[in-house]
Amino acid sequence: MEVELIVKNIKVYNSYFKKFINADVAIMDGKFIYIGKEYEGKLSAKEVVDGHGNYMIPGLIDIHMHIESSMTIPSEFSKAVIPHGVTTVVADPHEIANVFGVEGIMAFISEEEKIDIFYGIPSSVPSTSKEFETTGGFISDKEVGELLVYPKVICLGEVMNFKDLIEEDDSNINRIINLIKREKHNFPIEGHCPKIEGLDLAMYIYRGVDGDHTQQSLKSIEEKISNGMFLEMQEKSMSEENMNYLRDNNLYEHFCLVTDDVMADKLTSGHLNKLVKKAMDMGISEENAIYVSTYTPARRMGLLDRGVIAPGKMADFILLEDVKEFKIHSVYKNGKVIYNKEECEGNGYSQINSKEVINIKETIKVKENKKEGFPRKFYNSIKLNSLNEEDFKVETPILNGELICRTMNVEQDTTFTEEGEVIIKALNGELQWETKGCALIVVFERYGKTKGKAFGIVDGNIIKEGAVATTWAHDHHNLMVMGRNVKDMIAAANEVINCKGGYAVANKGHILGSAPLPIGGIVSDVPIEVLGAQLKEIRKAMKKLGYDHKNEIMSFSTLSLPVSPALKITDKGLIDVKKQEIVSLFKESSER
Repeated sequence: MEVELIVKNIKVYNSYFKKFINADVAIMDGKFIYIGKEYEGKLSAKEVVDGHGNYMIPGLIDIHMHIESSMTIPSEFSKAVIPHGVTTVVADPHEIANVFGVEGIMAFISEEEKIDIFYGIPSSVPSTSKEFETTGGFISDKEVGELLVYPKVICLGEVMNFKDLIEEDDSNINRIINLIKREKHNFPIEGHCPKIEGLDLAMYIYRGVDGDHTQQSLKSIEEKISNGMFLEMQEKSMSEENMNYLRDNNLYEHFCLVTDDVMADKLTSGHLNKLVKKAMDMGISEENAIYVSTYTPARRMGLLDRGVIAPGKMADFILLEDVKEFKIHSVYKNGKVIYNKEECEGNGYSQINSKEVINIKETIKVKENKKEGFPRKFYNSIKLNSLNEEDFKVETPILNGELICRTMNVEQDTTFTEEGEVIIKALNGELQWETKGCALIVVFERYGKTKGKAFGIVDGNIIKEGAVATTWAHDHHNLMVMGRNVKDMIAAANEVINCKGGYAVANKGHILGSAPLPIGGIVSDVPIEVLGAQLKEIRKAMKKLGYDHKNEIMSFSTLSLPVSPALKITDKGLIDVKKQEIVSLFKESSER
């Protein structure tokens, strides 16, 4: 019998025994047909590849991530992750859904890509409710029913509004989950439950949510796994304490590695492969690190046709020159090579200087006028006029005196915040925030629905001067501006509005960095290396202004996420995340 491909002289990873074996591998019709040595006279091949004693492992599978977090489109994302060995992802498109609803999800599903991109149905659009945030789209059980028919849709995306889930039987999220249970009995239901424990956690799982990807502690790992929850460990959960616990208790069946959010400027240097390498460096064996990035994620999502090298399984695989260093030589999809280091050396991501991207706005105009691709209206979704000083005046409940104001305190190594307080003077009915060494944060409704806005005060590891603005504001994606002075806040905000969405940093009246995201105000369809160069400039500018965080961009973008502890802001106001209540900026006042 003639097969399409035989890879000879290779060390093959066997997922069932978690070990490497010396073997040859035969592939036919895009699937593995034989792994072994005893085939002489029985099999021949159209093509024979010498593996030179290298290692063959299944293609990497990332089951919790958001393409929009890379601020690019599926086709560009697909090209970017192939050199990193990723052959399958399960994307939760709740960012594009918050802007355009089902139409946005279908635009992503319709994109052509070189890897397999499956989708979770966004379950929390908005992440809380219309009472707490204004979005462009809304997902109810009706929309979920429409999306269930698509083969690329294989799970329910992360359930964020836990209070509605556990306290209201007829809430939107419970109607969605009940529909899933009726129509798709074994459909995975993904969760988002940071700092939820005890009876609340038990109720959360009882309702049907049995996976979580949020930041974990040793206590949460033990409690969640003991209650039957599958954990998806993103990098911020990969502490030495957590990884040692997972290793020492042999919990490899109960977790996998996921990326969740990888910015375009980081994507060019690595994706899930970096987490696999990090796990190995932290003491997880090579075999188990591979297992939790291929086998367990595939099983979690019911993708039983992949994640292993065995007869009848999809021939998605990586050839590694070095396992411990995770040095990739080539990547195969359906038995066909889609990346080869020797052919691509020197032709990968170019190092683009920001000065070489000065014509980016012209590129956007070209994209807008193209007939193919995304609808024209996707490029014109920011319904805001230019802002001025009046838009940033914070009116106070007293004419003159002192007020105790709530503050959102930003910490260095997390996207969580802590609530604090500061005393600020009121003068002639306006808050004199610029005198207190804190930053003002404002969220403007950008969909043209309410024209609302909300103010907050931010402290901690943030910019010490200038301003930063974005429409990439979790998850509602309204315009959010934070700054130390009004002049720079106006400059940054208007730059974002003029670019039809994106990120901008300003200081002393000048724009230090700009990354246009004209599709819905959250993604761009320019080449990933161009976008990556722009985001590097944004990150560099934020650091220059004093933002002290391991991920400045994501830290800022999550200040608007009302399901991530503890105090966040939307266009409706400050949100006490645990209580799920809107709270006033002003706690107490002393009028004089």
